[in-house]
Amino acid sequence: MKIGVLALQGAVAEHMRMIEMIGEETVAVKKVEQLEELDGIIIPGGESTTIGKLMKKYGFDSALVEFSNQKKPIFGTCAGLIILAKEINGTSDTHLALMDIKVERNAFGRQRESFETNLAIKGVAEDFRAVFIRAPYIMEVKNDTEILSIFDDKIVAARQGHLLGSAFHPELTLDPRLHQYFVEMIKEYRR
Repeated sequence: MKIGVLALQGAVAEHMRMIEMIGEETVAVKKVEQLEELDGIIIPGGESTTIGKLMKKYGFDSALVEFSNQKKPIFGTCAGLIILAKEINGTSDTHLALMDIKVERNAFGRQRESFETNLAIKGVAEDFRAVFIRAPYIMEVKNDTEILSIFDDKIVAARQGHLLGSAFHPELTLDPRLHQYFVEMIKEYRR
């Protein structure tokens, strides 16, 4: 199994470290051609507008939609969650528009309002330490999207089939359980 981390901007090395902790092969994805050899990909946190522009510039926007059409799992964290969303509150612009959710950007405040908290995440843990940095949240889930975690009455993790999204940064801890959940999703879709 090989899991990529989209390496255009954001916490690439941290996600790769988590995948390696689980014992799976990982690669920093800088070229569209690399997608062919992957079983799943992580879109990291960073700045969603910047990541979106770079995806368009290098052809990742259409390539990742095709990747998703093959039912290969995609995990978006923080900005990656925004990249996956079909709807972003306050704008008609979207990036990949794959996951049937509506998100609110910077929903928990600016950088100085960053915080950590323990979350219950369905199928993952009752005590997952989550790092929120300029985090979005999911305002609405539609169709077959499953809510996995809620914090302060806000949806902060969800899954829709082969798509997984979190508003927080699981890669900024030493807890690989959410990444392990993603690995199990990949195994499920490879069957």
